[in-house]
Amino acid sequence: MIKSTSYYMKSQFPSILYGIYLSEMANALRGCSSCLDVGCGGGSPVRLIGLDYLVGVDGHAPSLEEAKRNKTHHEFHLADVRTIGAHFPARRFDACIALDLIEHLTKDDGHQLLKDMEKVASKRVVIFTPNGFVPQQSQGGDLQEHLSGWEAGEMRALGYEVIGLYGPKSLRGEFHKSKFLPRPVAGIVSAVGHLVYNRSHPETATALLCVKNLEVRQ
Repeated sequence: MIKSTSYYMKSQFPSILYGIYLSEMANALRGCSSCLDVGCGGGSPVRLIGLDYLVGVDGHAPSLEEAKRNKTHHEFHLADVRTIGAHFPARRFDACIALDLIEHLTKDDGHQLLKDMEKVASKRVVIFTPNGFVPQQSQGGDLQEHLSGWEAGEMRALGYEVIGLYGPKSLRGEFHKSKFLPRPVAGIVSAVGHLVYNRSHPETATALLCVKNLEVRQ
């Protein structure tokens, strides 16, 4: 159904760091069988977690076509991610995730996206985003420009549990690429930093994994 795990490995991270990322994502989605992947892109890693039913939605047609070729999801929708509240019924999926997406929206649109995701999901909402604003430009209309930044404190205030990922924030810049160290060395330093400090101190981490448990509202 999908290509090998190596296909999804981010080129700037050795497998140990990407493995940590997948492990944390799997833990965040524990107990969920269906999931809406908002802004799924062409090579979403979520398919590797083994969910029973995974739906991808993206507003960039070339990325969605790539996802179809890579068979990353069971179902695909071309739609503006800012309209998922109208596009999908309430409580349609166990989980709703947005990985490396919310920073590409304005702050107002980002807050509305969170509200819509919390309507569409019945159990869990998961957000993965850089820690704070990190400048990044669009290339050829690929919608990759960063328009906002999100921090651990404000996500906690919105009801999310937050952990840090990818090690020390000071080590990485645009596209999470290492600013100082060779790629393999940066990966090792990041993995160690994650395990010993940055995971539990997300304010110091490169990226944030934010999880909201919706079952408490039922």
